[in-house]
Amino acid sequence: MSDNEKAFSSDEGHQEIHERPKGLWGWYSHPLTQTCMVGFVCFMCPGLFNALNGLGAGGQVDGTTNANANAALYSTFAVFGFFGGSINNKLGSKVTLLLGSLGYCLYIGSYLAMNIHPNAGGFVVAAGAILGICAGLLWSAQGSLMLSYPTESQKGTYIAVFWSIFNLGAVLGAAISLGQNFNSTGNSVSNNTYIAFVAVTGLGTLIPMFLVNPKNIIRSDGTKPTIPVDPTWKVQIYGLWVALRTDPAIILLFPMFFSSNWFYTWQFNEYNGAIFNIRARSLNNFVYWTAQIVGSVCMSFLLDRKSLSRRTRAFASWALLLILIFVTHIWAYFYQKQYDRNTYPKDRDDLRFDIDDSGYGGRAVLYVFFGILDAAWQTTIYWLMGAMSNDPAKLAYFSGFYKCIQSAGAAGVWRADAVGIPYMNVFISTWVLLVAGLAFALPMIHSRVKNHTEPEDEAIARLESEAAKS
Repeated sequence: MSDNEKAFSSDEGHQEIHERPKGLWGWYSHPLTQTCMVGFVCFMCPGLFNALNGLGAGGQVDGTTNANANAALYSTFAVFGFFGGSINNKLGSKVTLLLGSLGYCLYIGSYLAMNIHPNAGGFVVAAGAILGICAGLLWSAQGSLMLSYPTESQKGTYIAVFWSIFNLGAVLGAAISLGQNFNSTGNSVSNNTYIAFVAVTGLGTLIPMFLVNPKNIIRSDGTKPTIPVDPTWKVQIYGLWVALRTDPAIILLFPMFFSSNWFYTWQFNEYNGAIFNIRARSLNNFVYWTAQIVGSVCMSFLLDRKSLSRRTRAFASWALLLILIFVTHIWAYFYQKQYDRNTYPKDRDDLRFDIDDSGYGGRAVLYVFFGILDAAWQTTIYWLMGAMSNDPAKLAYFSGFYKCIQSAGAAGVWRADAVGIPYMNVFISTWVLLVAGLAFALPMIHSRVKNHTEPEDEAIARLESEAAKS
């Protein structure tokens, strides 16, 4: 052991303390800097995808193609999300993140193609299926890095930093759309909007190449994340079972995972896309993703509050989510009962709300609260997973489970939208699933969230270490 290293024993087990590098390299290789870079990948790729979807119907007049494309996307996402942790641990996070970012440019470009060639709906659906494969890889790598780089006391902050940067992409995309469509008399976005989105997502695919190798990362407390040691595919697939066997409580989070993208269908297509014209949709989209940043930052203050124990913070976040669910959905119910699928025909833009219409303000403010709820929900899920383990390999599996279950739910509800399920049915299902997600999570929080992560929570790292030696 060098002069700059010493052994120590902590609540997380026996680890080595390393001196962090100084100067420019010390700043560049800092875990927070690297988390920010991962955030910018998602800023330019999933962030603009969110901006496009948040417009309702992917910025188009007819939401059927968008709903079918999302159904295809989340179907493949569910499969590759499940195995994404294994792929990430085998290929490494840098390569997995790079491969995962490629599908977003293709998907957004497919909407440009449909704007030019209205019969290109099949291409949009196919691009959605390809993006699902890529997204499964990207989010598994992202979850592994974001949750393993911070120390236990920093996880809420790192999640908030990532979520804020990620959603700045959606804010930027919404601002571009708002600026280019503010004076539009139509109900779909222009070619220039899609072209700008494609250009930005193309730049996003380059960032993973400049990430520091995770094995060279030293946390702010001098410890290093445990990196998989050239694991075999057999070990990685077996690791899925080990993750479930050693932490069966993760199953109690599956209902939270399942509902975590379900609500987008009602919010984007059946609220924003259904009752507002393109100018109002663009403004709503802008304030929605801005509210996401506010929501994630506020939630991080609670989740990392040192004056409260980690268990207290977990229960407090649960209670706050329950309050937000009932406030927003009781409010939304009074709007939803006023319209159905036949209230606003596609060729009657004059019937839709514009930004200067009476009644627009209250509906826009509700959309802000939905953005806050979304950010608080996703941030809490990531924080709960991070409270269960500090092992990057295990966290990659957990992130894969999260995206797999999340995508399975999203595929189902987007398909339901495509076949014309009544708006009220989708709305009520959204409300019920969110409450059910919290109900199932409560016993998991009670039994599994501890004030410090225990050594036995790092079973995956030990499994890979033993496999590498054999």
